[in-house]
Amino acid sequence: MVDITINRLGLYGDGIADGPLYVPRTLPGERVTGRVDGQLLRDVKIVAPSSRRVAAPCRHFKSCGGCQLQHADDSFVAQWKVDVVRHAIEAYGLDTDFRPVQTSPPRSRRRAGFAARRTKKGATVGFHGQASGTIIEIPDCQLVLPELLAAVPVAEALATAGASRKTALSVMVTHSLTGLDVAVTDGKPLDGPLRQQLAAICERTGLARLSWGDEVVAMRAPPVQRLGVAEIVPPPGSFLQATEHGQQALTDAVIEITTGAGRVIDLFAGCGTFALPLSMRAEVHAVEGDAAMLSALDGGWRHAQGLKRVTTEARDLFRRPLMPDETAKADAVVLDPPRAGAEAQVAELVKSSVPRIAYVSCNPVTFARDAAELVSAGYGLDWIQVVDQFRWSAHVELVASFSASHMR
Repeated sequence: MVDITINRLGLYGDGIADGPLYVPRTLPGERVTGRVDGQLLRDVKIVAPSSRRVAAPCRHFKSCGGCQLQHADDSFVAQWKVDVVRHAIEAYGLDTDFRPVQTSPPRSRRRAGFAARRTKKGATVGFHGQASGTIIEIPDCQLVLPELLAAVPVAEALATAGASRKTALSVMVTHSLTGLDVAVTDGKPLDGPLRQQLAAICERTGLARLSWGDEVVAMRAPPVQRLGVAEIVPPPGSFLQATEHGQQALTDAVIEITTGAGRVIDLFAGCGTFALPLSMRAEVHAVEGDAAMLSALDGGWRHAQGLKRVTTEARDLFRRPLMPDETAKADAVVLDPPRAGAEAQVAELVKSSVPRIAYVSCNPVTFARDAAELVSAGYGLDWIQVVDQFRWSAHVELVASFSASHMR
């Protein structure tokens, strides 16, 4: 056994002590004892707790791997997430103003992936334990909407009908305006009897839509999501912001950055999270690699009232970024890339002198890299808004405002 002091938290929310040794569910300044196992400390006991330590609000916290930071008070978590972004940009010599963190409330996650394993007596449904293949049942989860917890019996029925004994189902459940949208992967191959069973489960449990692998096997009602004044039906399993609160916080920041723009280009546009609300004020050209998501965006725009023109373009922005001549007439650009960032696209944007850029990121490290490229070309990094819609997790999202007022 060793007696150590936690120096800081790492990017995944683990406490880090000299060595380095990684100690989950600890806080800076805490003295702990435990057994060294490689770079991990196991059988941990808190000898001197931090003043920022609180009782976890969820009884599943110690066993479930869904949350990493329930043992810290809210203000500590908010500041830690700001510091994660601050340290990432400081590594490139950057600094800016940080706005107060926007944190989604408990029980507000509208999308969650459950693991469902068939057993001899039925099925087990929940989240995976920390760094474990064990499925932890979470009947009192404080993270997701109550409507999502109500889907646990649905996932049990799906596992009983279509899971192998060797592999757990991945059951992605999304709350929509018309009911639950369920997309299942890792199930048995579809055949006639399984299709009939799944359709019966969809009808009996009142799901809006049920997808199995790449196929929609049943739909009682299109699973509608609202983006601004538009309503869309996203493809099964497609990306959606984790909470309505988080989506609105990100959208408000993007709208503020692009205020006054008559023409906006939305890159990595998805189903229109930003393009559709922006079209209430500006013409928007939405570019996205997934044609099915663009089709949902286009359908939402065509059926909504009072929106300005929205055009769409299916394009792989990693391989074929928009060139300077294609962005030259834009008053603003919105970037919302995946975790890999937008390195290729930023390399072309800096040649175009677009007046304003709203950069939405889910990865502070790749954001910092791209931000440094923009700043080195003369853009000003005006401010950053951290949005914590993955409450109690180590995940960090942000919106940054860039302006060309300092361009050389």
